[in-house]
Amino acid sequence: MAAEIVNPRSESTTDHTGHEGGAEPLDSFDPAFALHRGGKMAVQATVPVRDKDDLSLAYTPGVAKVCSAIAEQPELVHDYTWKSSVVAVVTDGTAVLGLGDIGPEASLPVMEGKAILFKQFGGVDAVPIALNCTDVDEIVETVVRLAPSFGGVNLEDISAPRCFEIEQKLQEALDIPVFHDDQHGTAVVTLAALRNAARLSKRALGELRAVISGAGAAGVAIAKMLVEAGVGDVAVADRKGVVSADRDDLTPVKRELAGFTNKAGISGSLEAALAGADVFIGVSGGTVPEDAVASMADGAFVFAMANPNPEVHPEVAHKYAAVVATGRSDFPNQINNVLAFPGIFAGALQVRASRITEGMKLAAAEALAGVVGDDLAADYVIPSPFDERVAPAVTAAVAAAARAEGVARR
Repeated sequence: MAAEIVNPRSESTTDHTGHEGGAEPLDSFDPAFALHRGGKMAVQATVPVRDKDDLSLAYTPGVAKVCSAIAEQPELVHDYTWKSSVVAVVTDGTAVLGLGDIGPEASLPVMEGKAILFKQFGGVDAVPIALNCTDVDEIVETVVRLAPSFGGVNLEDISAPRCFEIEQKLQEALDIPVFHDDQHGTAVVTLAALRNAARLSKRALGELRAVISGAGAAGVAIAKMLVEAGVGDVAVADRKGVVSADRDDLTPVKRELAGFTNKAGISGSLEAALAGADVFIGVSGGTVPEDAVASMADGAFVFAMANPNPEVHPEVAHKYAAVVATGRSDFPNQINNVLAFPGIFAGALQVRASRITEGMKLAAAEALAGVVGDDLAADYVIPSPFDERVAPAVTAAVAAAARAEGVARR
């Protein structure tokens, strides 16, 4: 039953659902609740069961032949079940959108949404799985036990730093792609937009110095990908300032981060790091003072991606930056993960990849950037999620990279 609130406009003591007190369901007022009533997805058969002959093929006795064949040749599961076209969308509800730790039940609307985006934009079936546990080893064990039913695992909305360990352990334990979208999906789309911003300004990635606000899942992954792609220097700031080797309060993840970022040896605040920087990437929330943005290099890029409130409002950013991007759909250049994860999984599943490599992610970013083509402009460095060219381009690039890197199995 939907949650209920009192409708002050109702004079009746019994609402249309038969409840006393004049209360009406939330979807009487809000279309978001109306859309979600009953959930956003369902299971649909791909074969008919019209008569006893169909039943005997879809179920017993026909199904026994297929089961026996798979028992003898386990790899046939990919040909005769949905395994190779379905992804588990797994969360523990500890870092849901901007809502934080709201628990597994409250995370389900987001996981359902993720699943329908997989289908809509990548043709990939996905099943939401919200786990009632937060211990790293319990999550890993649970997903490993579920894995025979799936061709890939998309980790979603799991808080840092546990998300790093969970992903690593699952990658080691499983021979199917495991991908934490909050990390790598964000990084792929960010790099694609940055490639085009650099192309627009006729600069090479190696000429850029970038500053990232936020050392959580997204910030760490973006830093790794930018360095891998050849960005000249990358500094990452957390709440206490720039992550640097001289700090004695770093977690293991941040110590590793300090080892391959901040070549310039910057220390101190985020604002200090922005002085003369070419790129700002925000994945932390908070607000960056206007004078810090003004101190950036001429022709800078500001990617303020916090939702719903960007770290730098676009009106402010446009005063100083040549290219501005946000995480919001109501401004140009939306950095949206849906541009990446459907095609990445579609490509990986297409070739039955055993994992998703750095090369596959870099190929996805390059393909995504390439969709923009000759239409490149300051307000168009990244395509729309509704551009029908996106998923096929990313899918093909990821599949080709998987073959090139030796992780494809067909």
